[in-house]
Amino acid sequence: MNSTTPSSFLSQWTGPALNVIDASIPKSDYIAIDLSKANQDLNTFDVASSSAWEIYMTNYLKAHNKQVAFGGYLETRNLYNRSAYFSAQAETEQRNIHIGLDLWCPANTAVLSCFDGTIHSFNNNTNFGDYGPTIIVKHTINNETFYTLYGHLNEASIANLKVGGTVAQGETIAHLGDASVNGDYAPHLHFQIILDIQDKTGDYPGVCCLNTLAFYKSNTVDPGPILGL
Repeated sequence: MNSTTPSSFLSQWTGPALNVIDASIPKSDYIAIDLSKANQDLNTFDVASSSAWEIYMTNYLKAHNKQVAFGGYLETRNLYNRSAYFSAQAETEQRNIHIGLDLWCPANTAVLSCFDGTIHSFNNNTNFGDYGPTIIVKHTINNETFYTLYGHLNEASIANLKVGGTVAQGETIAHLGDASVNGDYAPHLHFQIILDIQDKTGDYPGVCCLNTLAFYKSNTVDPGPILGL
């Protein structure tokens, strides 16, 4: 693969650390969080309850004196077991591997476009455990095209959008939703970098199964280094 392909350009990021939520929050106020099956703390509360999740996240941030908890790229999680939307009979077809980066912080936090781009599509994905309001932005840099997805927004974020509308890097394009609209989660942003959107509109898988992991690893990019995390 040559150095000008999208996957190489983004996976070998050498630019400045970018922001996808309120840029006034310094990166020193971010802290990593493990939501994988290995985290025994997740056995101490009802992971099917969004209010219990919000209490857990609030306490985690308070205990570490931070404002944002982040993580989850390629993390295998049990929390999706609560929703039939992700379930399957065969273990290798169980959708439980997270292929975006989550940033956990309060509802109504500003969401920023990671790069200059145009609105590709948007939708309110209302399945239980889904994204809720979602925006996908198309970007072309160095003649290479890729996409960023912003999920778990509030409904106002997509109320007046127009496909093809331009957005600037760092521009506020949305705000985070609460559990009543965001798929029934504690407030957070699901941020994902996608190379080939595969004709999807307003939606793209953010969780995959073991059988499809190789494809999604090749079609997504770890956002952590790009965000300086």
